[in-house]
Amino acid sequence: MGRKKNIFYAQSGGVTSVINASACGVIETARQHRDRIGKVLAGRNGIIGALTEDLIDTSREKKSNIAALRHTPAGAFGSCRYKLKSLEESRAEYERLIEVFKAHDIGYFFYNGGGDSADTCLKVSQLAKSMNYPIQAIHIPKTVDNDLPVTDTCPGFGSVAKYIAISTREASLDVVSMAKTSTKVFILEVMGRHAGWIAAAGGMASTPESQLPIVILFPEITFDRERFMAAVQHKIKKFGYCSVVVSEGVRGPDGKFLSDQGLRDAFGHAQLGGVAPAVASMVKEDLGVKCHWAVADYLQRSARHIASKTDVTQAYALGKAAVELALKGRNSVMPAIIRTSDSPYRWKIEEVALSRVANREKMMPRRFISRDGFGITASCRRYLKPLLKGEDYPPYRDGLPVYVELSNHSVAKKLKADFDLDR
Repeated sequence: MGRKKNIFYAQSGGVTSVINASACGVIETARQHRDRIGKVLAGRNGIIGALTEDLIDTSREKKSNIAALRHTPAGAFGSCRYKLKSLEESRAEYERLIEVFKAHDIGYFFYNGGGDSADTCLKVSQLAKSMNYPIQAIHIPKTVDNDLPVTDTCPGFGSVAKYIAISTREASLDVVSMAKTSTKVFILEVMGRHAGWIAAAGGMASTPESQLPIVILFPEITFDRERFMAAVQHKIKKFGYCSVVVSEGVRGPDGKFLSDQGLRDAFGHAQLGGVAPAVASMVKEDLGVKCHWAVADYLQRSARHIASKTDVTQAYALGKAAVELALKGRNSVMPAIIRTSDSPYRWKIEEVALSRVANREKMMPRRFISRDGFGITASCRRYLKPLLKGEDYPPYRDGLPVYVELSNHSVAKKLKADFDLDR
């Protein structure tokens, strides 16, 4: 048997309430195979940790602390929004990664993130092959936007969907209590640049048994101010109030984001935010009613206290599956969730080639959006329902959830040269 190789694990992009559950799955499973795997080294602040040789030795963490990752939100090792250049633009970054991997005897590269990290994972596997350095690159899916292709759902989404459905229901009950003399329209802004999966979850707040007046604005449907106002006015007339769930990625007829601030993030994407007050201003101007608005922002993706049990279970399972794929010698793949039944909800994990995932987005299918463009269909409900199900509460002390904070011991550097991230 050859020399045991180490795992490099990193978290990428916006974190979620369950990304640490995937980390837990990776580390616990790797520890069960010490005869074939060395240590799990984590990148401090994501891929930046690899570029700057800032690595964390997870083997120095107690078993109980690693287990506690399963119920701890956010990124235990730090994440980042850092997009590696293409291989054509600069091989320096990728060559630096291989240099660090060689120095620390890393044979497995696990990148836990969304579309951009899937692309990075694919490029690392390609470069490693061209440089004749054996490394298995495996992508672990994570994104609250739920927009990765092939996989039925993405860890992080189910819990955000649960949070948004609950928040929409509770806020609606608040508004109806005061609608006679005060606020008549409540607007909740949610994440979702191009895909309206999170916004769709707001529709789950209303059920046939307890109908709530909810209007949803999806990125997939071009915003029509006149039609939107008519829909809101109709709800107010029928119910006395209306709740609006708006995705940050809603665009007007000119194709521009309603919330585009003219700024760009590290990935070159438009930096969005502020669509709720923009829509509220329109409602006040056109309908003359009092509005309140809120932005779910980080709250929606960090709410581990009401995470979906389905989501937590799947996040852990995908981390575990990544290690098992590595042990089978697989490379340039991603473990994906495949739904086999809606009711009862059943799923399995299959490997998918990264070439089918990188640089692709999964939008809401039109059959999931109601004919008028402002709600969800029965088929969408069937899709979402099991993803919201189940509770997996963290332990509580004095009324507050108890989350773990790792010691994150650094690994001694072996390379003399530093790496300039701004090069």
